[in-house]
Amino acid sequence: MIRPKTRAEARIAAHSSVTVWDVLPGLPMFFLIPLMIRSEMGFWVALGVGCSLTVILYLVMIGVASRFGLHL
Repeated sequence: MIRPKTRAEARIAAHSSVTVWDVLPGLPMFFLIPLMIRSEMGFWVALGVGCSLTVILYLVMIGVASRFGLHL
């Protein structure tokens, strides 16, 4: 027997799906920072560029998601 979702279950499901969309823009940072450090750019420069990239990708993702009706 399938029982209806409770309000808490619906909120957890919504939170889980939004979390996936929040993680995606941050993933490239974890590839970029080690590459920059290995190329002797310096830790703080690499961290600054990685964080800036994450912010830019997050803003782009919000714009694209809103066009498809996904409100984050």
